Amino acid sequence: MRFYLYYLVLLGFSSVISTYGPHQRAQKTGDILLGGLFPMHFGVTSKDQDLAARPESTECVRYNFRGFRWLQAMIFAIEEINNSSTLLPNITLGYRIFDTCNTVSKALEATLSFVAQNKIDSLNLDEFCNCTDHIPSTIAVVGASGSAVSTAVANLLGLFYIPQISYASSSRLLSNKNQFKSFMRTIPTDEHQATAMADIIDYFQWNWVIAVASDDEYGRPGIEKFEKEMEERDICIHLSELISQYFEEWQIQGLVDRIENSSAKVIVVFASGPDIEPLIKEMVRRNITDRIWLASEAWATTSLIAKPEYLDVVVGTIGFALRAGEIPGFKDFLQEVTPKKSSHNEFVREFWEETFNCYLEDSQRLRDSENGSTSFRPLCTGEEDIMGAETPYLDYTHLRISYNVYVAVHSIAQALQDILTCIPGRGLFSNNSCADIKKIEAWQVLKQLRHLNFSNSMGEKVHFDENADPSGNYTIINWHRSPEDGSVVFEEVGFYNMRAKRGVQLFIDNTKILWNGYNTEVPFSNCSEDCEPGTRKGIIESMPTCCFECTECSEGEYSDHKDASVCTKCPNDSWSNENHTSCFLKEIEFLSWTEPFGIALALCSVLGVFLTAFVMGVFIKFRNTPIVKATNRELSYLLLFSLICCFSSSLIFIGEPQDWTCRLRQPAFGISFVLCISCILVKTNRVLLVFEAKIPTSLHRKWWGLNLQFLLVFLFTFVQVMICVVWLYNAPPASYRNHDIDEIIFITCNEGSMMALGFLIGYTCLLAAICFFFAFKSRKLPENFTEAKFITFSMLIFFIVWISFIPAYFSTYGKFVSAVEVIAILASSFGLLACIFFNKVYIILFKPSRNTIEEVRCSTAAHSFKVAAKATLRHSSASRKRSSSVGGSCASTPSSSISLKTNDNDSPSGQQRIHKPRVSFGSGTVTLSLSFEESRKNSMK
Repeated sequence: MRFYLYYLVLLGFSSVISTYGPHQRAQKTGDILLGGLFPMHFGVTSKDQDLAARPESTECVRYNFRGFRWLQAMIFAIEEINNSSTLLPNITLGYRIFDTCNTVSKALEATLSFVAQNKIDSLNLDEFCNCTDHIPSTIAVVGASGSAVSTAVANLLGLFYIPQISYASSSRLLSNKNQFKSFMRTIPTDEHQATAMADIIDYFQWNWVIAVASDDEYGRPGIEKFEKEMEERDICIHLSELISQYFEEWQIQGLVDRIENSSAKVIVVFASGPDIEPLIKEMVRRNITDRIWLASEAWATTSLIAKPEYLDVVVGTIGFALRAGEIPGFKDFLQEVTPKKSSHNEFVREFWEETFNCYLEDSQRLRDSENGSTSFRPLCTGEEDIMGAETPYLDYTHLRISYNVYVAVHSIAQALQDILTCIPGRGLFSNNSCADIKKIEAWQVLKQLRHLNFSNSMGEKVHFDENADPSGNYTIINWHRSPEDGSVVFEEVGFYNMRAKRGVQLFIDNTKILWNGYNTEVPFSNCSEDCEPGTRKGIIESMPTCCFECTECSEGEYSDHKDASVCTKCPNDSWSNENHTSCFLKEIEFLSWTEPFGIALALCSVLGVFLTAFVMGVFIKFRNTPIVKATNRELSYLLLFSLICCFSSSLIFIGEPQDWTCRLRQPAFGISFVLCISCILVKTNRVLLVFEAKIPTSLHRKWWGLNLQFLLVFLFTFVQVMICVVWLYNAPPASYRNHDIDEIIFITCNEGSMMALGFLIGYTCLLAAICFFFAFKSRKLPENFTEAKFITFSMLIFFIVWISFIPAYFSTYGKFVSAVEVIAILASSFGLLACIFFNKVYIILFKPSRNTIEEVRCSTAAHSFKVAAKATLRHSSASRKRSSSVGGSCASTPSSSISLKTNDNDSPSGQQRIHKPRVSFGSGTVTLSLSFEESRKNSMK
């Protein structure tokens, strides 16, 4: 009973195997069987299956000559291995190859035949029957081409761990080993292709593109990665569209309408040739020839698009092509194909009929044409010259996909060779055992392929990474128009090295590129015109970042290249030129010795020093004259010295500020002025106290001795010195470059502490105020003695100058800060010098008659008499008020505490008596011009 059951199962599966799968195939038996999936057609007829009757198998249409060449590459590689004495000796490889028609349904139909055969072998029916004639299991599958087809096939083959090596499926989703356990490939993943496309767009400085992708597992992930790369580069995609070869006409027209209305000139396409063909046809019909195409490897070299009738639209296309390889002997193999010699390959008959546009005898298509279902073609003998036919089949100058097929077959053979030569104890299986080549299973081949590492006949290393992906590079091609026959020529213009560092992966020779077939200038595909140097891109609201307006750089900023995103700030010592395209060094300014203003101030300072020195020389020469003695000549010498210091300190403010000059100039100015005003203060106060004292005592003379005067000057000056010391210790001034002013660098002094400067000037002004007070009180003292009026004027000048200095100092900048202070120093110094000493020098030099002891005494006596007269008048007035208060009416006679000698002369009756007092000083007699009028006294004595 058990035997009968197994017999029925075997009979049923044998019947299935003989009939299941696509009818047309290339098949040859062998010890080990390889499967193959190739797109012999670009698609299938689109039929609406309404299920009113039994569904029929769809018909494959549009023959693919390149797909047939890929199939031939697999057969060539298998025969080459079978004829090799070193690779798999005594083992024959067979094959079963099906047409996928570039469609998932056809590919799965073929894949099920591989899986069904493997299930029969798993039943172990050898003990019940002689199964030597049955087809062995398929231990590996080469294919498929499209990523969408390979995804479906991989899901099915992965259930049975049948290794699948694709030669053209580059979708990055297939690198997921958790989902696609047995998938491998000899083509690089398009993970790098999307990056390479973005690099090319960035290289040509495009920022406004259109993205089109096939609506499948190849196009969607590819364009998704591409969009991410574009976002990282701040490049905008104006349109992102999906396309399929099965789109309705109105869908294609709508897509072309959007492309035609877009201002983007670059179209990036992640799609296969059949999917993009409807779009190209519609654009050819509308004659849209001003677009640049960026092609992925799936259609960059396809013969379906590279046709002379499409060239007006697609010429100038930049595409990514796989690295070409060489297959020795493959050229002759392709040329030897004939229907009579290829009994194992049923695809040869259709190939021959499509090549020569004829029908072979006993052809099913011939019978269909007789029934009127197909177009009429003549008969062909099968002996036609294949070399005279112009088809992509014999285009073996650049073998790319064919070479990948060749490598895939040799990779499987090498894995089998490793199993064949495995040494027990060094194997990859449990307990380091080896697999039996005679009973090899698909999962064992998959295990061996994952550890594959060998050199092929070309000397190239072949291995798969952890994602079962190979390493490889892309060749960048440009579609040219052949001058001979107008066909498409794929010109290599660069390459993309995936293993290089980012930034140096892309190389393009611009001199080889022809845009739109003839132009060498790079086309413009930007949302906005490039911004010229000197401007930057400005954001436009509600628009993508790639759409911008050009805004001129601000002052102090520049841009030296086109389409700058931001303007670069000039260095601190530079400023932007008028066009904002570069920076120039700022002009350095300070109060220089060589500029007219600096020269004028320096001359005034030197003049002040010489005038002060001249006055000092006059005072020293005439030091024994009364007027010099009367002005306290020792303090006058010190005062003149301090004025020389004041004039000299102004010179430190001129010239380029250095750290040492900045630290010296303010203390020098402050100490010099305090020394000067201290001398004036001590002199004025001494005279005032002497003259106001009623009876000068020895105490006054001792208190106002010369030593004490110098001590007071020292103490007043010492306070200023201490202010300067504290200032220099805590916050010393230093040289400072002020970059805040456009186009100019002002070298100034940073005072370190404005509070310290305020204390320095404030203390000076405080002493000046006290000096002004004493000078004002002593303004009526003898003029030739202290000239208090002139000191008062000099102090007024000092206050006016320094009160004006404060707002001027804080409202100016740069070199004018120093100039304002120099002017203040010079003005106040000249005011002191002129008011205090010029009158004395004039008298000494030009009025020597007034420089006598009599003149001094006369002035002193006159002052004394004035004081006495005022005192007498005050006393008389007070007496009258007292008399009036008691009712008396007595007259009072003016009196003085000073003893006067008078001459009384009789006067006429009724006239007043005039008294002329005289005062004797030594040998001189001075007549005082004082008169007193008394009313005639009628009172009784």
